[in-house]
Amino acid sequence: MALYETEEKQERALLVCLDTGEYDAESSLAELSELVKSAGADPAFTLAQKRPAPDTATCVGSGMAQEVAELCRKEELDLVIFDRELSPTQIRNLEKLCSIRVIDRTMLILDIFALRAQSREGKLQVELAQLKYLLPRLTGQGTALSRLGAGIGTRGPGETKLETDRRHIRRRINSLREQLKGVEAARSEINRRRKKDGTITVALVGYTNAGKSTLMNQLTQAGVLAEDKLFATLDPTARALKLPCGKTVMLIDTVGLLRRLPHHLVEAFKSTLEQAATADIILNVCDASSEEAGEHLAVTNELLQELGSADRPVIPVLNKWDAVEDRTLAVRVQGAVRISALTGEGVEELLKAVEENLPQKTFEVELLLPFAKSGLAARLREEGAVLSEEYVEEGLRITARVDERLYAPVQEFDQREKSGVL
Repeated sequence: MALYETEEKQERALLVCLDTGEYDAESSLAELSELVKSAGADPAFTLAQKRPAPDTATCVGSGMAQEVAELCRKEELDLVIFDRELSPTQIRNLEKLCSIRVIDRTMLILDIFALRAQSREGKLQVELAQLKYLLPRLTGQGTALSRLGAGIGTRGPGETKLETDRRHIRRRINSLREQLKGVEAARSEINRRRKKDGTITVALVGYTNAGKSTLMNQLTQAGVLAEDKLFATLDPTARALKLPCGKTVMLIDTVGLLRRLPHHLVEAFKSTLEQAATADIILNVCDASSEEAGEHLAVTNELLQELGSADRPVIPVLNKWDAVEDRTLAVRVQGAVRISALTGEGVEELLKAVEENLPQKTFEVELLLPFAKSGLAARLREEGAVLSEEYVEEGLRITARVDERLYAPVQEFDQREKSGVL
């Protein structure tokens, strides 16, 4: 009996872009092509059409829809991907016309997220985003699930099944939210402990494929997956990084951002992004060889501000500098550090910039707090690092590690300052 090797055939896709003037259609289509490659398919053909607004039935005009269908048949394509979100009706009409699967940009991103998620939290977030995307689209499947009509043989269980599906999805969404709350609470506790122990966190943020994981590997030898694919990193990774001054900080790699990232995906991954936004120092990494590097830096800064990190130092990092031809970007971006995560060029300057932006240094104090000041003791336990405490006749003797902000309200009780040790 002959044995044959079965090789999985790569799907060939047609990418369709509707240019309504809302955004740069050409750049968005180029990004869609990269997303398709990341999902493991071949972006074989692209078609674009300018219209003032999407067609309610097929998104593109009827003539373009026919052109899409003919190209699919002629080239024997497997998939059509639209560079915008489609309604259930549009998907159904296009699939009927083309006789192959039709998906939209959001569905493609969700597919990549599902492919990349490794941690429990990542998988929960992806499933939640997928179900929130699916729920409103069940309505459009009503005709497929039932045969409602006015005569014998036309009634069916479809609508009942539709309601059952809706209820099941809503229950699952609530369950996922509860599970995520538990995961987020655990991470909040880890973050609280880090702050209490005086651990300084440095977060890598920026557009997907900017080279954040490669930079993390360069700095910490972390062995993080670093591929030339969008969303190669979906789960946040934390590694210790020792700075030249001897101080050790926690470096966090995060999920990459994307142009026109669907709102419910931002919501699903908000907790992950917030972890970066609450870091002590933020490295805004961009691919300096990209024509849109400046825009990427600006969009990332806007998102960080939305997440409430406006008061934290953000260092612009122009990565892939070795591949840059037009070097005027560095002049336009104030305080930018130019590096190549691949070769290590500029890494020393980056570490120096991190050192210069370190938050207030912590130091040890010995306090004697009167019993009436128990609220200060509670604050030290919450925001500082208590090394020892003992109740004595005069009050609470406590040794703690504090920063200047926390030291101000307890300074008068510092025994070492009174004895002239400080």
